[in-house]
Amino acid sequence: MRGHMTTLAKSGLTSHSAFKDRLHATRALLGRDGFQETLVAESFALICHAIKQRLGYEVFGTQLYAAWIMLHNRLAEMATGEGKTVAASLTVATAALAGIPVHVITANDYLVQRDAEMLRSVYETLGLSVGYVTNTMNEEQRRVAYSCDVTYCTAKELVFDYLRDGLTRRGYASDLHARAAQLGQAARRQPVLRGLCMAVVDEADSILIDEARTPLILAQACTNESQTDFYREALRLATELQPELHYQLDQANQVADLTQLGMTALAARCQAHSGAWRDRRWRHEAVTLALAVQHLFLRDKHYILRDGKVILVDQTTGRAAPGRIFSRGIHQMLEIKEGCELTGEQRTIAQITYQRFFPRYHRLCGMSGTLREARTELQSIFGLYLNVVPLRQSSKRSVLPTRIFGNAEAKWAFVVSRVAELHRLGRPVLIGTDSVADSDQLAQRLANFGLSPQVLNARDDGKEATVVARAGELQTITVTTNMAGRGTDIALGRGVAELGGLHVICCQSNVARRIDRQLQGRCARQGDPGSTETVVSVDQSRSAHYLPSLLLRLLAKPSRTTPLAPLVGALLIDLPRRIEELRHQFERWQLLRRDMQFERKLFFAGRGE
Repeated sequence: MRGHMTTLAKSGLTSHSAFKDRLHATRALLGRDGFQETLVAESFALICHAIKQRLGYEVFGTQLYAAWIMLHNRLAEMATGEGKTVAASLTVATAALAGIPVHVITANDYLVQRDAEMLRSVYETLGLSVGYVTNTMNEEQRRVAYSCDVTYCTAKELVFDYLRDGLTRRGYASDLHARAAQLGQAARRQPVLRGLCMAVVDEADSILIDEARTPLILAQACTNESQTDFYREALRLATELQPELHYQLDQANQVADLTQLGMTALAARCQAHSGAWRDRRWRHEAVTLALAVQHLFLRDKHYILRDGKVILVDQTTGRAAPGRIFSRGIHQMLEIKEGCELTGEQRTIAQITYQRFFPRYHRLCGMSGTLREARTELQSIFGLYLNVVPLRQSSKRSVLPTRIFGNAEAKWAFVVSRVAELHRLGRPVLIGTDSVADSDQLAQRLANFGLSPQVLNARDDGKEATVVARAGELQTITVTTNMAGRGTDIALGRGVAELGGLHVICCQSNVARRIDRQLQGRCARQGDPGSTETVVSVDQSRSAHYLPSLLLRLLAKPSRTTPLAPLVGALLIDLPRRIEELRHQFERWQLLRRDMQFERKLFFAGRGE
């Protein structure tokens, strides 16, 4: 293919009229004959010419290979910094030239708009229209964007538009139309989508794996004062129960359960109550949820407060997730707990999961820097096979030994001293933490040591592009939460390469090894030097949920300030992580099975799509 493109480049693409003639001919042949190798090579040559002309970029062989992989309904694992955005544009433009409407799904609204605007001139040079969808757009703006040859959007916005369109589909919307009308929505509307033809999914593992356990629910808030009173009473009753005696907490699964004594005590406290409180199952569920809200759902970890509202924090990306809510009354209880205005009860009118949505595309492909660990699941659920794209230049990344401390105090003390040492050498440092609270705490410790870090977390993720782009400058210290899907290159400042490049410290206890690699991939990109190390503590890791309390107290003694032996530390960290990976995989399978059962019931009732 590369040789064919070189021949094309030498045969007169410098002339604008020759370019237009060849573009017109190639477009017609792609529409008629499909993705034959010679036609794809010719299309790639035309697109590379447009990219060079409009953006000044040279397209590399590895990007061509990644584009070829995706064009044939596969996944491309392409390391961070290797040019995934340009590689995707080759796939997208070729498919669009063949007459296939393409949806490009990326991580957030900022990247949606950035990529669409950055590549607009390229697409227009090729005679293609491009649009984008963000959460601030109204229905008509969305309809116009989806009518373009190429549409950039987030998975969440796309799926909710699909669900809203589903309310109008014949055979599916009969009773939902009536319910929607009762909720103040128009029962008749024109669809905004024109079909699911082809999707190119950026950060495919994050969307198709990490977020697959979360059902996408189209709901409407309904005022229900009695329900609000019910939640308030559940929280009050929960405060009267004693830990261990009346209830036990499962930190790993974020659930609480009542002991036999707890159920007896709760029944006694509800004797004077009426309604749902007289039902053992209802009061048990309400109070266990209230206990979880009080003790397991943590502010600045699982959610933040913004403008007087409870906003979820995406545990995979570390970003705020406005518009997403906790289910089963948990969100309303959190609002009561934090003294916020209540959103009201949420009534479900439609729902789907990514696992059921994305296979509905006629053509599906994607890319990410971290796919190998999930290749079996991606193949079995989505039918997507994986190809690994080689690095354009050999990696110069140095991976230092992992240090595992017994307690958080020893971990943070080491991290601060390590950052100070690297700062004196002039090297930039990027530190990945597990939560908003941890990032704030570390930033304060560094400030107390006389250092001035930049902080990026869910509270201020609007400035992420600026903060991440400057993270490679001399003596810059950046403290951040998870780095999945940031989409911004970290360029090394002048003289940084000679000092050893960017140093990344991972302080996160991630549930998947892929997320570790996402953070590590921020350094030593495109042949640059760089180094990375992991520093964690047992008491702040997932091990804390599985270890016996006596062993945990022994390991986390304040007097223990040195790292644990490597083998012991590896067992304490890696084994619980593997258990959680398997548990999450099982939950995704269970959710998929329930989703399929739900759809079968709809079809049986005559309401299937």
